[in-house]
Amino acid sequence: MNYKLELNTQEPNSNIVFNTIIFDSFKVNIVERYAGPARSRKLCEALFKVRTLDDQLMAKRDGNFRVKIKGDEFEAYLQLRRQLDSYEYKNKLINRKDVDQNYVHFFLSMLIANYDLN
Repeated sequence: MNYKLELNTQEPNSNIVFNTIIFDSFKVNIVERYAGPARSRKLCEALFKVRTLDDQLMAKRDGNFRVKIKGDEFEAYLQLRRQLDSYEYKNKLINRKDVDQNYVHFFLSMLIANYDLN
């Protein structure tokens, strides 16, 4: 499955970060909310929505449109974000493709658990 990552699209000095994973037939919009001052801000909430390529929201199995990442999944997400924000990733000292794929696979597993993808 082909995908494209669009990471860290945000306003300067904003506490909200938008990430997007674009697949061949849909896209995943990820919203991260941070708390604290800019230098030491901490990720406090992450959620995502699935949209069609023409920006129509897709409903979850329970009828809602967004998924809040909580519990063990949130801890796993924090680890993935740390890898994406790391010095090694930014300076290509580790295999970036593996880190990207782990991030995408995490969201694919979340999609399978929450959505009916036909």
